Amino acid sequence: MPYDPEKDKVIKKWHCEETGLIISINRYDQGEAKVQIGPRILKKKDGSDRAPVKAGRLTIEDMMWLYDIIDDIKDQMSGLVGPG
Repeated sequence: MPYDPEKDKVIKKWHCEETGLIISINRYDQGEAKVQIGPRILKKKDGSDRAPVKAGRLTIEDMMWLYDIIDDIKDQMSGLVGPG
């Protein structure tokens, strides 16, 4: 079965303005919802967005931001998962 981009859904997305890191909850077709770390979207000198790049290694700024939003991520994921 080939990949179908129409079945790949972003359920919720968080973007760190400071570091460009994106965290999202995604689901493919009827599959399990999963958290994705990355990509990272940095800014050009003129303020426009550069092309997305891999998240790579996380900085302390990334970790502090992730720490701040982790409860929201957990709550969103808990609402998507049936009783287990």
